Amino acid sequence: MKAIVWTKYGPPDVLRLQEVGKPTPKDNEVLIKIYATTVTAGDCEMRSLKLHFWYALPMRAYVGLKRPMRITILGMELAGEIEAVGEDVRLFRNGDQVFASTLPGFSLGAWAEYKCLPEDGVLAIKPANMTYQEAAAVPMGGLEALQILRQGTIQSGEEVLINGAGGTIGTFAVQLAKHFGAEVIAVDSTGKLDMLRSIGADQVIDYTQEDFTKRGETYDLILDLVGKSAFSGSVRSLKQNGRYLIANPGLSQMVRRRWTSLTNSKKVMFVGAISPKTEDLLFLKELIETGKIKTVIDRSYPLAQTAEAHRYVETGHKKGHVVITVGQNNKT
Repeated sequence: MKAIVWTKYGPPDVLRLQEVGKPTPKDNEVLIKIYATTVTAGDCEMRSLKLHFWYALPMRAYVGLKRPMRITILGMELAGEIEAVGEDVRLFRNGDQVFASTLPGFSLGAWAEYKCLPEDGVLAIKPANMTYQEAAAVPMGGLEALQILRQGTIQSGEEVLINGAGGTIGTFAVQLAKHFGAEVIAVDSTGKLDMLRSIGADQVIDYTQEDFTKRGETYDLILDLVGKSAFSGSVRSLKQNGRYLIANPGLSQMVRRRWTSLTNSKKVMFVGAISPKTEDLLFLKELIETGKIKTVIDRSYPLAQTAEAHRYVETGHKKGHVVITVGQNNKT
């Protein structure tokens, strides 16, 4: 089968289309013929290992110190059709159209024509009203947005500001926050504002023109998905007992968090470990099939152009998701 093989840490050119062995499902596994997967900012960070030292070092220790060894095919989510099932599989059958996360067990491997996953993995029948391309973009961004909002203890009626709202996680976070009854203020660049309005944002702020921390407005929850908001200004922009939840915190933010928690009622938190769960994927599927949330797709590339997809994602200009189509392109 064809797959995008990760040969070394570095720029997009380290990704190569190669022929590799087609996997065979174990007794408890299903073999999925992949029709769509995605490229996210997280994939780009992993490929290059341009991460904070305390994230990069354990990653190298696990994957390979000098080059990728334990994992050679990346890809965190997929949608496709089950082609074969192991003899102990009871929940799925040949021909089932599914979508899945490959993060549990850190197996990854979605940038390929086939992938085996355990039947008890984060795997479900894809939403009936979604194409493979749309469904492939749900398991990572959707599940992370859901768990992050839960970590922020979002409540109906709250004012929630989402910084970095136009990306993989943010587009789902906006829609889920609206579903949970919040008023959503979405912050991102000029080109993403119309899209953010279209998915339900009550207000939008163009960070290239205005610093939200200097508006004099306060919020119940500030969710910084890019880890770039001004720390002191964000704390000032919280209501009493408000929460400031930061993804990818730096050392300075870690130090200042403790002081803030000791001196006032406002709470500074860091996004904790995300643990994809099948029940959450089914929750998202229900919301999708009832028209509550949808996938925002910016661009689509064939598998052979995965490196080019990385280059586009790294511009920081993508709106929502970048999808990779695999196999038969007439499959929707």
